[in-house]
Amino acid sequence: MSVELNHTIVAAHDKKASAQFLADLLGLETSPPFGPFIPVTTHNGVTLDYLEAEGEITPQHYAFLVSEADFDAIFARIRAAGLTYWADPYHRRVNEINANDGGRGTYFDDPNGHNMEILTRPYGSGSAD
Repeated sequence: MSVELNHTIVAAHDKKASAQFLADLLGLETSPPFGPFIPVTTHNGVTLDYLEAEGEITPQHYAFLVSEADFDAIFARIRAAGLTYWADPYHRRVNEINANDGGRGTYFDDPNGHNMEILTRPYGSGSAD
């Protein structure tokens, strides 16, 4: 059996601005609209399909496994944008990165309150900090 995540829907108050926010930080591009969605495609082919939503948005968590070089570039863009970032998903260790599993990781919020994460090592692949 071959199972792969193909896409997920991301609720946003402004789907175009939110998709562009993520694409810019991760060094990706938005794709042309597909129905009601603005897709952002990762390098492994998974798309985050941004959908316009009204009212309160329930924050979700999206984690992106990146190379060390990509982490440096993305982290530089996070800092240049003046975003607050955290070393943990509970937002307790502000303006820090973590060294989980011998890699690096950090969390930041998107404009809709979604908890975004970049990490260089998958969980369980090494020693925890």
